[in-house]
Amino acid sequence: MDDNFYCVIMAGGAGTRFWPMSRAGRPKQFLDIDDTGKSFIRHTYDRFSRIVPKDNIIVVATDRLGALVREHLPELKEENLLLEPYGRDTAPCIAYATYTLLKRNPEATVVVTPADHIIRDERVFAEDLQAAMEYSSGKDVLMTLGMVPNRPDPNYGYIQVSGGRCNVEEQKVMKVKTFTEKPDVELAKVFISSGEFFWNSGIFVWRAESIKSEMEKCLPEVTRLFMGWENAIGSPVEDMFIEKAYSDCPKISIDYGVMEKTSKAWLYPARFGWADVGTWESLYNNVTKKDGDGNVFNSEYVLSGDNSGSLVISEKKDKLMAVSGLKDFVVIDTDDALLICPKSDKRVKDFISGLAMPGFEQFK
Repeated sequence: MDDNFYCVIMAGGAGTRFWPMSRAGRPKQFLDIDDTGKSFIRHTYDRFSRIVPKDNIIVVATDRLGALVREHLPELKEENLLLEPYGRDTAPCIAYATYTLLKRNPEATVVVTPADHIIRDERVFAEDLQAAMEYSSGKDVLMTLGMVPNRPDPNYGYIQVSGGRCNVEEQKVMKVKTFTEKPDVELAKVFISSGEFFWNSGIFVWRAESIKSEMEKCLPEVTRLFMGWENAIGSPVEDMFIEKAYSDCPKISIDYGVMEKTSKAWLYPARFGWADVGTWESLYNNVTKKDGDGNVFNSEYVLSGDNSGSLVISEKKDKLMAVSGLKDFVVIDTDDALLICPKSDKRVKDFISGLAMPGFEQFK
């Protein structure tokens, strides 16, 4: 392994679209939703520990999730856990991690990843990441891993590349032309038919110095708040310094703040199986084990009649789930909450917004 290769795991997300299993006190990245015996963040850490030295894995999360990170990753060094006082989306998170790594190793090449992806073909994943890191380590580029879409999914962002149709077999990096955030289904169909669009995986690879330079150019409203990082980070005043920076920091994503503006965006066409299961609907789409009517049940005991295309999940695997007459529904059962609604993401969002009403705070 290359000692100059690092990984930053972004683990501060709220995971609200996986309510009611995902809660403010234990969001999605700390759940074992796909029944593997490991949480998403545990899978992510193990996956990248085969690519970069374990001492080079950094986890960034909000303060309130620090104890959960330590619980799920007990071997993580304390100095490798960066705690944000507030959630400010991915750009401030990446800024904090980048300045930290530059303080430790100015030659660092970094892969930045969310904590909650499903990855298939672990061997191919390792090969692709190794190749993308080796390429990026010698060039001034901001690389994103792109996935060839197999359906017009409105839950993903899309990346258009220059120079022809998508090709993963040649493993040739491509210049990014445009980013599009979560189009509707009809526009996604147009994207796929053109052959020029990849799904945006949200996994990035770059030299720490390269992303620092582009953030200072494209996002001065964020980077100016970190002025003086050279002396503050790694010192006794780091916590106070970060608290002040985040207090004034806007909430902005790295995609919107940098990747959509930079001239240095490139795409590495990935070959491994991937899913960003951000919603119950997307989880349903990525579960391969369905019954003859396209239903997904996770309980050991099921009585099902006249159901189709539905997702029925219970926290208690030994609970009898008796369901009849549902078409394209989600049923999510927890100790203190029950969600029953059509599978569309909009319906789930409507319920989640209702949790802001007085008297419902304990269910958030």
